Amino acid sequence: MDPAVADELPGALDPALRDEIAHTTANALVHHGRATEDPQVVARLVALVETEGLDVVAAMWADSPADTLPGALWRLYVLREWVRRDPGTVADRYRQGVAAAPVHDVVAGVVEMPGPDDVRAVADAVLSGVYTGDLATALERAAAFCQVLATGAAFDADHLDALDPGAAARQTRGAASLVRTAEELARAAQLWRADRLE
Repeated sequence: MDPAVADELPGALDPALRDEIAHTTANALVHHGRATEDPQVVARLVALVETEGLDVVAAMWADSPADTLPGALWRLYVLREWVRRDPGTVADRYRQGVAAAPVHDVVAGVVEMPGPDDVRAVADAVLSGVYTGDLATALERAAAFCQVLATGAAFDADHLDALDPGAAARQTRGAASLVRTAEELARAAQLWRADRLE
Protein backbone atom coordinates (compact mmCIF):
# COMPACT_ATOMS: atom_id res chain seq x y z
CA MET A 1 0.00 0.00 0.00
CA ASP A 2 1.20 3.48 -0.78
CA PRO A 3 2.45 5.17 2.45
CA ALA A 4 0.36 8.28 1.78
CA VAL A 5 -2.79 6.18 1.48
CA ALA A 6 -1.89 4.19 4.61
CA ASP A 7 -1.46 7.40 6.59
CA GLU A 8 -5.00 8.45 5.73
CA LEU A 9 -6.63 5.24 6.97
CA PRO A 10 -8.52 5.63 10.25
CA GLY A 11 -7.57 3.67 13.35
CA ALA A 12 -4.39 2.20 14.67
CA LEU A 13 -2.34 -0.50 13.02
CA ASP A 14 -3.61 -4.03 13.63
CA PRO A 15 -1.56 -5.50 16.55
CA ALA A 16 -0.91 -8.71 14.61
CA LEU A 17 0.45 -6.72 11.67
CA ARG A 18 2.53 -4.54 14.01
CA ASP A 19 4.01 -7.71 15.57
CA GLU A 20 4.75 -9.17 12.14
CA ILE A 21 6.46 -5.94 11.03
CA ALA A 22 8.55 -5.88 14.22
CA HIS A 23 9.75 -9.45 13.80
CA THR A 24 10.32 -9.17 10.07
CA THR A 25 12.41 -5.99 10.33
CA ALA A 26 14.41 -7.24 13.33
CA ASN A 27 15.19 -10.56 11.68
CA ALA A 28 16.07 -8.88 8.39
CA LEU A 29 18.48 -6.45 10.06
CA VAL A 30 20.19 -9.09 12.19
CA HIS A 31 20.48 -11.64 9.40
CA HIS A 32 21.67 -9.05 6.87
CA GLY A 33 24.20 -7.63 9.33
CA ARG A 34 25.50 -11.08 10.27
CA ALA A 35 25.74 -12.14 6.62
CA THR A 36 27.99 -9.27 5.57
CA GLU A 37 31.65 -8.63 6.25
CA ASP A 38 31.38 -5.01 5.13
CA PRO A 39 32.18 -2.76 8.11
CA GLN A 40 30.26 0.11 6.49
CA VAL A 41 27.04 -1.92 6.53
CA VAL A 42 27.56 -2.73 10.21
CA ALA A 43 28.30 0.94 10.96
CA ARG A 44 25.02 1.92 9.24
CA LEU A 45 23.10 -0.66 11.27
CA VAL A 46 24.66 0.58 14.51
CA ALA A 47 23.73 4.17 13.58
CA LEU A 48 20.15 3.22 12.66
CA VAL A 49 18.59 5.61 15.20
CA GLU A 50 20.76 8.48 13.99
CA THR A 51 19.71 8.01 10.36
CA GLU A 52 16.09 6.90 10.77
CA GLY A 53 15.21 8.61 14.05
CA LEU A 54 14.27 7.15 17.40
CA ASP A 55 10.56 7.55 16.66
CA VAL A 56 10.80 5.33 13.56
CA VAL A 57 12.65 2.61 15.46
CA ALA A 58 10.18 2.97 18.34
CA ALA A 59 7.26 2.57 15.96
CA MET A 60 8.75 -0.72 14.77
CA TRP A 61 9.94 -2.27 18.03
CA ALA A 62 9.01 -0.38 21.22
CA ASP A 63 5.86 -2.43 21.86
CA SER A 64 7.65 -5.74 21.39
CA PRO A 65 8.08 -7.93 24.47
CA ALA A 66 11.57 -8.06 25.98
CA ASP A 67 11.89 -11.77 25.25
CA THR A 68 11.73 -11.26 21.48
CA LEU A 69 14.39 -10.22 19.00
CA PRO A 70 12.74 -6.86 18.21
CA GLY A 71 12.26 -6.22 21.94
CA ALA A 72 15.92 -6.95 22.66
CA LEU A 73 17.08 -4.78 19.75
CA TRP A 74 14.84 -1.93 20.95
CA ARG A 75 16.51 -2.04 24.37
CA LEU A 76 20.00 -2.06 22.81
CA TYR A 77 19.24 0.89 20.53
CA VAL A 78 17.66 2.91 23.35
CA LEU A 79 20.69 2.21 25.55
CA ARG A 80 23.04 3.34 22.78
CA GLU A 81 20.97 6.45 22.17
CA TRP A 82 21.08 7.39 25.86
CA VAL A 83 24.87 6.92 25.89
CA ARG A 84 25.21 8.94 22.69
CA ARG A 85 23.08 11.83 24.03
CA ASP A 86 24.44 11.97 27.60
CA PRO A 87 27.85 10.27 27.73
CA GLY A 88 29.07 12.39 30.64
CA THR A 89 26.29 11.24 32.96
CA VAL A 90 26.63 7.63 31.79
CA ALA A 91 30.39 7.66 32.38
CA ASP A 92 29.91 9.18 35.83
CA ARG A 93 27.31 6.59 36.82
CA TYR A 94 29.49 3.80 35.48
CA ARG A 95 32.46 5.00 37.55
CA GLN A 96 30.26 5.18 40.66
CA GLY A 97 28.71 1.76 40.15
CA VAL A 98 31.53 -0.40 38.87
CA ALA A 99 33.08 -1.30 42.22
CA ALA A 100 29.78 -2.27 43.84
CA ALA A 101 27.80 -3.76 40.95
CA PRO A 102 27.00 -7.46 41.24
CA VAL A 103 28.54 -8.21 37.83
CA HIS A 104 32.08 -8.56 36.66
CA ASP A 105 33.01 -5.29 34.96
CA VAL A 106 35.11 -7.13 32.37
CA VAL A 107 31.86 -8.49 30.93
CA ALA A 108 30.65 -4.96 30.26
CA GLY A 109 33.94 -4.21 28.52
CA VAL A 110 34.46 -0.67 29.76
CA VAL A 111 37.93 0.63 30.55
CA GLU A 112 38.82 1.57 34.09
CA MET A 113 37.73 5.14 34.93
CA PRO A 114 35.88 5.69 31.63
CA GLY A 115 35.15 9.04 30.12
CA PRO A 116 32.36 10.02 27.73
CA ASP A 117 34.20 8.76 24.64
CA ASP A 118 34.86 5.41 26.32
CA VAL A 119 31.20 4.74 27.11
CA ARG A 120 30.21 5.78 23.59
CA ALA A 121 32.74 3.29 22.19
CA VAL A 122 31.35 0.52 24.37
CA ALA A 123 27.76 1.22 23.32
CA ASP A 124 28.81 1.07 19.67
CA ALA A 125 30.87 -2.11 20.25
CA VAL A 126 27.97 -3.83 21.99
CA LEU A 127 25.59 -3.04 19.14
CA SER A 128 28.22 -4.00 16.56
CA GLY A 129 28.50 -7.36 18.32
CA VAL A 130 24.88 -8.06 17.42
CA TYR A 131 25.90 -8.06 13.77
CA THR A 132 29.51 -9.24 13.84
CA GLY A 133 29.87 -11.50 16.87
CA ASP A 134 27.87 -13.68 19.17
CA LEU A 135 24.53 -11.98 19.72
CA ALA A 136 24.15 -13.59 23.15
CA THR A 137 27.49 -12.15 24.22
CA ALA A 138 26.44 -8.70 22.99
CA LEU A 139 23.24 -8.97 25.02
CA GLU A 140 25.16 -10.09 28.11
CA ARG A 141 27.59 -7.19 27.75
CA ALA A 142 24.67 -4.77 27.54
CA ALA A 143 23.08 -6.42 30.58
CA ALA A 144 26.28 -6.05 32.61
CA PHE A 145 26.62 -2.44 31.47
CA CYS A 146 23.04 -1.70 32.58
CA GLN A 147 23.62 -3.38 35.94
CA VAL A 148 26.68 -1.22 36.63
CA LEU A 149 24.79 1.91 35.55
CA ALA A 150 21.88 0.96 37.82
CA THR A 151 24.24 0.71 40.77
CA GLY A 152 25.74 4.10 39.94
CA ALA A 153 22.25 5.61 39.60
CA ALA A 154 21.32 4.21 43.03
CA PHE A 155 24.42 5.87 44.52
CA ASP A 156 23.39 9.12 42.83
CA ALA A 157 19.94 8.79 44.40
CA ASP A 158 21.49 8.29 47.84
CA HIS A 159 23.53 11.48 47.44
CA LEU A 160 20.47 13.44 46.31
CA ASP A 161 18.17 12.19 49.04
CA ALA A 162 18.90 15.00 51.53
CA LEU A 163 19.16 17.75 48.90
CA ASP A 164 16.27 16.94 46.58
CA PRO A 165 14.00 14.04 47.60
CA GLY A 166 11.98 14.31 44.37
CA ALA A 167 15.09 13.97 42.21
CA ALA A 168 16.28 11.12 44.43
CA ALA A 169 12.98 9.29 43.89
CA ARG A 170 13.22 9.75 40.11
CA GLN A 171 16.80 8.51 40.18
CA THR A 172 15.76 5.45 42.22
CA ARG A 173 13.04 4.65 39.67
CA GLY A 174 15.64 5.05 36.91
CA ALA A 175 17.97 2.63 38.68
CA ALA A 176 15.14 0.10 39.04
CA SER A 177 14.37 0.47 35.33
CA LEU A 178 18.02 -0.22 34.46
CA VAL A 179 18.00 -3.34 36.65
CA ARG A 180 14.89 -4.55 34.85
CA THR A 181 16.51 -3.86 31.46
CA ALA A 182 19.63 -5.76 32.54
CA GLU A 183 17.48 -8.74 33.52
CA GLU A 184 15.57 -8.60 30.24
CA LEU A 185 18.76 -8.48 28.17
CA ALA A 186 20.28 -11.38 30.13
CA ARG A 187 17.10 -13.40 29.54
CA ALA A 188 17.20 -12.55 25.82
CA ALA A 189 20.80 -13.84 25.71
CA GLN A 190 19.66 -17.14 27.25
CA LEU A 191 16.85 -17.41 24.71
CA TRP A 192 19.23 -16.71 21.80
CA ARG A 193 21.56 -19.46 22.98
CA ALA A 194 18.61 -21.84 23.18
CA ASP A 195 17.53 -20.78 19.65
CA ARG A 196 14.28 -19.42 21.10
CA LEU A 197 14.68 -15.65 20.67
CA GLU A 198 12.21 -14.92 17.88
